[in-house]
Amino acid sequence: MSEATYYGTGRRKRSIARVFMSPGKGDIQVNGQPFRDYLCRATLATVVLQPLVAIEGEKAYSIKVNVNGGGLTGQAGAIRLGISRALLGVSDDYRSILKEKGFLTRDARKVERKKPGQPGARANFQFSKR
Repeated sequence: MSEATYYGTGRRKRSIARVFMSPGKGDIQVNGQPFRDYLCRATLATVVLQPLVAIEGEKAYSIKVNVNGGGLTGQAGAIRLGISRALLGVSDDYRSILKEKGFLTRDARKVERKKPGQPGARANFQFSKR
């Protein structure tokens, strides 16, 4: 009998995470490395674990993640969304818990583009009347 594998995609800013989840011991691999080594900061590791902590299943699933694009904070947010979506495949009972905590919401904010004739997206060159 083969183990079920659940899949979820998460995106944030420029980051895209593909999450593959199966029943296991609770190890999380990001791009072939333990997730704490890959993400470097404890706060980012906490962000990744939030959906699992919410359903009280930190040690119930083995997770493999492929993530690319963006920076570490965006990647951590993308992984969190991917894990949350994969958990919906496990059980629809998790939807209310994850929805209440806001883990199923896609953060649509992106970097605003730079405009021509300005040094940045909203910044303007110093104005002088004379």
